[in-house]
Amino acid sequence: MSHEPIKTLPLVFDEPRGRKKPPRHLADLDEAGRKDLLTEMGLPGFRAKQLSTHYFGRLVHDPAEMTDLPGAQRAELVNALLPDLMNPIRQQEADRGKTVKTLWKLFDGSLVESVLMRYKDRATICISSQAGCGMACPFCATGAGGLQRNMSTAEIVHQVVVGARAMANGDVAGGPGRLSNVVFMGMGEPLANYKATVNAVRRLTDPAPAGLGLSARHVTVSTVGLVPRIKQLADEGIPVTLALSLHAPDDELRNELVPINTKWSVEETVAAAYEYFEKTGRRVSIEYAMMRDINDQAWRADRLAEVLSDNGRGRAWVHVNPIPLNDIPGSQFTRSREEDMDEFVRRLNAAGVVTTMRDTRGSDIDAACGQLAAAE
Repeated sequence: MSHEPIKTLPLVFDEPRGRKKPPRHLADLDEAGRKDLLTEMGLPGFRAKQLSTHYFGRLVHDPAEMTDLPGAQRAELVNALLPDLMNPIRQQEADRGKTVKTLWKLFDGSLVESVLMRYKDRATICISSQAGCGMACPFCATGAGGLQRNMSTAEIVHQVVVGARAMANGDVAGGPGRLSNVVFMGMGEPLANYKATVNAVRRLTDPAPAGLGLSARHVTVSTVGLVPRIKQLADEGIPVTLALSLHAPDDELRNELVPINTKWSVEETVAAAYEYFEKTGRRVSIEYAMMRDINDQAWRADRLAEVLSDNGRGRAWVHVNPIPLNDIPGSQFTRSREEDMDEFVRRLNAAGVVTTMRDTRGSDIDAACGQLAAAE
């Protein structure tokens, strides 16, 4: 290879033992579970729906605004199903206030990040699913810190609810609006925290007041390629968009950039993504971080087109998103030259693979996942 050897960390799949669990929250439970919990506590079960309406329907968290709850029971009801999950400790804005990045401290001191981005036609929030990450991708700030723990379903969902509330209240530049899209592309590997991720997707897409009522088609779950979990997700009956973080079309380079590739090869990973497309009918996004003189050569664009269409797959099942790398201070990985990115995109489109360069946001506010947490 033409580049210097890449320093890699060991893969970590399991979070450390002995950690306290996050407080139980109504977003951790389905409607029946919320009602049963209140009943077990000697509280009226029907109040669960009222609490859910406040949280998911009205986007209210302050007990003082829940005036339909009896004053004598309000605190007890809120403590039972709406405990505090996380607190914002730092926030940065870019794009004239239309991009807002928040650093959250969880109940045990763990740090995670979310980014709310407002566009002309939509508002998207990028959320975390783990505190840290065990996938050890060497170009990622989150991976450098390792895995602290999985996030709970409610911790994942709460990032979205807070973002929806900020949009509804007009706290984001542009006035009041509606949160429309969610991407699991923040800190962590969503499919390594599979149960909580899937449950969070269900809470986000359940109709209000059971959930937030978002369209599953507007939810994107990203993965570096946990093949068995991709296949499992295809059978869940939730037509979310799958985003595969490929970053290299050849095993030799991908083994270094995405260490999980030593377990499941490029071909096995792409085949699983194609199987997801076949079962769900949802076109798969291929994420490809553009790294200068590492993976941005024109021949790799040609090889990527071949890999995606090998074995009779054709090329209509994917949409490739090259992403200009957000530079991390001190890293050997830097953003590709504009001319190299343009040629990469040109070659893929010429080969019949629909390719769109990702519109990056917040490069001036430590926008890469994990940078704020690492600085803190």
